[in-house]
Amino acid sequence: MAQELSGYQRALDRFEGVLGGVAGNGWDAASPCAGWTARDVAGHVTGGQHLVRALATGTPVPDVNHDPGRFCTGDALLAWRTARKETEAALTAEALRRPVPVGGLGELPLADFLEGYILEPLVHTWDLAVATGQPSRLDPDLVHHAFATAQMVAAAMRREGHLAPALPAPRGADEQTRLLAFLGRPRGVRAEEGGPTP
Repeated sequence: MAQELSGYQRALDRFEGVLGGVAGNGWDAASPCAGWTARDVAGHVTGGQHLVRALATGTPVPDVNHDPGRFCTGDALLAWRTARKETEAALTAEALRRPVPVGGLGELPLADFLEGYILEPLVHTWDLAVATGQPSRLDPDLVHHAFATAQMVAAAMRREGHLAPALPAPRGADEQTRLLAFLGRPRGVRAEEGGPTP
């Protein structure tokens, strides 16, 4: 795969690490995403791999927001690894040049879309970690990159009901806390104020 997708791959690696750390009884735990369990979060990100593969191949994209747990019934880690492997195989040089629709931004080459897509697996890595009691510190370089993307896409996502309103970040907060506040994650703000993540 193209070297320029290294950030995207690192984000997937971090998500896979947290996914592999979920205990057998952790899948039904509530997540910071309203109405979603840990399995729903895992399914949403796994479904995202199906979405990326559809963009790469020019086939209809799946709805990854409705009943996302259907993408990882049974062994969630196996479902993720299978989807990731199949998607990586589809990301040929030709596919990465394919123009894909990006909301109000018009069309971008798939490779450029994937650099912005880092936001998805990164933030849901945090959601899954919090839901299942794992360390929730994110890669600072990926956070910086994802924050720039979030500022570009948040307004449209909020109009579509896919993102909570932004919250005020504490004075002097680090970039991860500011990103989580911007994305409406109240537990991210409270955790970084000094207490444990609820």
